[in-house]
Amino acid sequence: MSPKHVVFKKASRDKSVAVYMTKRDFVDHCDFVDPVDGVIVIDPLQLKGKKVYVMLSCTFRYGHQDVEVMGVAFRRDLFLVTRQVYPELQDKEKLTHNKMQQKLLLKLGDNAFPFFFEFPDNLPCSVALQPGPSDVGKKCAVEFEVKAFCGENQDDKNKQNSVRLSIRKIQFSSELSELIPETETTFEFLMSEKPLHVRLSMSKETFYHGEPVRVNVEITNSSSRNIKDISVSVEQVTNIVLYSNDKYVKSVAKEETKDSVPSGTSLKKDYTLYPLLAHNKDRRGLALDGRLKHEDTNLASSSIVKQEVLKEVQGILVFYKVVVRMIASGEVSMELPFRLMNPKPEPAKESEPEDMVFEEFKRVYLKGVVYGDDDESPTEA
Repeated sequence: MSPKHVVFKKASRDKSVAVYMTKRDFVDHCDFVDPVDGVIVIDPLQLKGKKVYVMLSCTFRYGHQDVEVMGVAFRRDLFLVTRQVYPELQDKEKLTHNKMQQKLLLKLGDNAFPFFFEFPDNLPCSVALQPGPSDVGKKCAVEFEVKAFCGENQDDKNKQNSVRLSIRKIQFSSELSELIPETETTFEFLMSEKPLHVRLSMSKETFYHGEPVRVNVEITNSSSRNIKDISVSVEQVTNIVLYSNDKYVKSVAKEETKDSVPSGTSLKKDYTLYPLLAHNKDRRGLALDGRLKHEDTNLASSSIVKQEVLKEVQGILVFYKVVVRMIASGEVSMELPFRLMNPKPEPAKESEPEDMVFEEFKRVYLKGVVYGDDDESPTEA
């Protein structure tokens, strides 16, 4: 039985335009980004002589799209490009860039037209802050969208003859480095001749989503203080670098123990933590990889900012660190940064699947929330 290739489709309400794409997630490989391509099918009778356009946008939102304070909208287009698809400005062959587009054009007929976009190399990846239970309609996110519409010109559009598809730009871990993260420090206390020495280390710098994070803690307590209540946590640090300098620090995994290190003794122990979105579904302000209404997402991946790219253009930056805390009359703590990312997938096989399966361009929704036809405005179920 021949392998099948899923093709996602979505049509406008009046059926004048429909978009077909072979994927919804586009990978930033650091040295290049997967291009956005697909096919648009038109209905000439519904168009009534209008032109058809397709638009690719990257938008940073710092609140609901209707929010405006003193004439300033908390929304910025980081990237926006619009191209005319019909009537054609170029031959179809010049806009057809891969075999799947060729197969779609053959299958969908004469009213099918290809489109193709390339990302600039300075755009951030998709990320969104998880709203709280009462934050209806509010969002803070970096979002990517493909929009197809018809009109007399590219500024003439309405919901009936347009179709919007939310896509994600994601990043996989680069080749694993041989760097072993570790840090150590010495704490000195009043009325104690000798210090407390603590060392943290991890087996590797990059961990994958869903993978257990193991931390090795070594404590040599030469001080006169007794150490107790050792806790180890993974903290997500989210910096909003557009419109504000907000910083959110959220613990996404934590182990609290009664482990103690009396004066004159030592401890060497491994702690295992599981930073998972499944354990943090109701945490307001938590950064996620893209669309927060979809089940097929995870905690936001660590941000990798390329050289010579302004951090402000990234909108939202995400970092992770392990924090160890303990009580020694007062609290002392140490931290060690690391990366949390998606693993790099296996290279695709050269053989192209023969059969295509068409599916509606919708992800699996979060339970208990219903979404409208425009796939944008949630309402309570």
